[in-house]
Amino acid sequence: MKKIILSAAILLGSLTTMNAQDQAQNATPAEQTASATQEFTEVKTEDLPTAVTEALKKSYPDAVLAKAYVNEKKEYKLEITVKDQSATVFTDVDGNWLKK
Repeated sequence: MKKIILSAAILLGSLTTMNAQDQAQNATPAEQTASATQEFTEVKTEDLPTAVTEALKKSYPDAVLAKAYVNEKKEYKLEITVKDQSATVFTDVDGNWLKK
């Protein structure tokens, strides 16, 4: 009897885990990135600190800056285009590149 109850508990636990994984995989991209975009607010590209624009010119000389965002920590999210490819890069107020 104990083996049957234990087997049922293990089976139900594994099904719950599998269901949670399926729901995470089926989430739309907007739901997955909502938390990342909510913390940043858009700023004008002209209002970026000089250190940020200089770092962008130095590291990505052919890049075209499309949009810029800033968060409370003064970290900048830059949406750039280099040739035919778009990318998002992050930097701090001093122009140091961040990994996100």
